[in-house]
Amino acid sequence: MPDRTVRIVLAAVLVLLALYVAQPYLQPLLYSADTPRAVMARGDLAPAETSTVALFERASPSVVHVFAQGAAQNRDLLDLDDQGGDQGGTQTGTGFVWDGAGHIVTNTHVVQNAAQSGGSVSVRLGDGEVVPATLVGLAPSYDLAVLQLGRVRHMPPPLAIGTSADLKVGQSAFAIGNPFGLDHTLTTGVISAVRRRMPTSEGRELSGVIQTDAAINPGNSGGPLLDSAGRLIGVNTAIVSPSGASAGIGFAIPVDVVNRIVPELIKAGRVRNPGIGIIAAQEAATARLGIDGVVIVRVLPGSPAAQAGLRGVDPQTGDIGDVIVEANGRPVHRLADLTAAIEEAGLGAGVTLKVVRDGRIRQVRVTTADVAENRQ
Repeated sequence: MPDRTVRIVLAAVLVLLALYVAQPYLQPLLYSADTPRAVMARGDLAPAETSTVALFERASPSVVHVFAQGAAQNRDLLDLDDQGGDQGGTQTGTGFVWDGAGHIVTNTHVVQNAAQSGGSVSVRLGDGEVVPATLVGLAPSYDLAVLQLGRVRHMPPPLAIGTSADLKVGQSAFAIGNPFGLDHTLTTGVISAVRRRMPTSEGRELSGVIQTDAAINPGNSGGPLLDSAGRLIGVNTAIVSPSGASAGIGFAIPVDVVNRIVPELIKAGRVRNPGIGIIAAQEAATARLGIDGVVIVRVLPGSPAAQAGLRGVDPQTGDIGDVIVEANGRPVHRLADLTAAIEEAGLGAGVTLKVVRDGRIRQVRVTTADVAENRQ
């Protein structure tokens, strides 16, 4: 009896061992899915998903792809150029339909090179139709531009307009654009901060800028930033990133500024900006030098600042010229303080400045002018 039990146990062990050895060969024969698998029902989308899908379907037809053909353009850290650089002199970005007349809003830096070199601009609509566009106006101080579509088969609807005055940190934000040339890409995030300051290429500083962590990459320039109701709350314009790709810090021009500037561009082709005609040093560079005030880097020829005798940095020695520390009796710590005083004064008004030159304080009277008219 014991011998029989041993034999049974040994037989069982041998069978198990054989199955173990044969398992890699038997499993494909028994379990291979060599026919299409049955689809499992997923049920309804979550309410948040349904809302996001509806938002994209409603807004995306109004978002367009902008192509600006011109001379090569240098890439800036904050520019969202096409696919990481120039593509044979063509720069691309995003835009969106502003009104039923076919006006398209985008960033100045997307089309400026084409405008300056006499190049051409075309727009690809959401349905794939490519339409030539003409430049209506540029506002470099706000990084905004308006284009006019040519004849189209079906005019896309304009985006709904919201307000940036009541934005809250933490509320949802949605960006639609063409990052790296990939049409109609939706990214989501939140409003990370409001009332940021951002320098522009015109020596000015745009205040009230929206910061978001919705992924913004090269090609998103000029695209809309939307709230959860699908309303425009900003125009994506810049990123901060060591690599040039999204690092979760993107910036958008607030829609309240857009809603003021775009109608002016449509009516007149330009925006009248009161200024004195200086290029100011970056705030970070000024802080590193321990200077409290606005360092004048360069004075534009023929500008009110030049006529008043203001001085910029000496190009030969690098010595600092004038530092503006007060405007119309108010302290000036940064460019935004000076810009606020000038805009409050208005065009053609006198502004009394206190400047530090060679360690001595001087008082200078400057009459503001439309800085675009004096730019050379």
